[in-house]
Amino acid sequence: MNLEALPAFVDRLANAASDSIMPFFRARVEVENKKASGFDPVTAADRQAEAAMRQLIEAGFPDHGIVGEEYGSDRADADFVWVLDPIDGTRAFITGLPVWGTLIGLLHNGRPIFGMMAQPFTGERYAGDGERAWYTGPGGARDISTRPCPELAEAALFTTSPHLFSEEERIAYERVEKTARMGRYGVDCYAYCMVGSGQADIVVEAGLQSYDIVALIPVVEGAGGRVTTWDGGSAASGGRIAASGDERLHEQLLETLAG
Repeated sequence: MNLEALPAFVDRLANAASDSIMPFFRARVEVENKKASGFDPVTAADRQAEAAMRQLIEAGFPDHGIVGEEYGSDRADADFVWVLDPIDGTRAFITGLPVWGTLIGLLHNGRPIFGMMAQPFTGERYAGDGERAWYTGPGGARDISTRPCPELAEAALFTTSPHLFSEEERIAYERVEKTARMGRYGVDCYAYCMVGSGQADIVVEAGLQSYDIVALIPVVEGAGGRVTTWDGGSAASGGRIAASGDERLHEQLLETLAG
């Protein structure tokens, strides 16, 4: 695979997803619930965007695997596997808030090597390869980097919602929030991009799937941050996720989560 051509191909995937999604945003879109109990929304925009990306991948890289939120796994044991979430933040999407994004990640032998979060309404894209991270959008094209924040007491913290944690997880999360300078909720994939661009310092979440996080790992780590599970392991399979912009802060974060 020509890795130098990878950013251009991922831009094509993001463009295809955008073309599928934008006619539905802030429109009267039908919302289905994927869960028998609880609420896990999905729309035609999710499905059409993932189908469009899959078609391009299968045409360009027929030996690659694909894991997607809406259509499951194909060739998931391949050396290269694309991991797709057409709309990360569907709750935001269906309520008209532009803090959702299309997540496009690529694994090589299980390791995230490239990722992009694309937001077609704002025209913003955050991408990274684990060594470098960059932004394109209304603010112009530029490299991005995390900011220094050595102490948890100085940190700005994101989580999607504390109500998504189990009782045990919520207790651990609250230890972090009580120590941090500020906690903010509800921005889904944007939280990781804000850590990567030096606007915030920490993301703490639980219950993530691989398609929720694989694309974001190369962005945060390419910008100088770190993404792991709560026990310090690989975040590529999802689960309980901790992301920090500063390595010193990350160690404090994991210690605080562990209690």
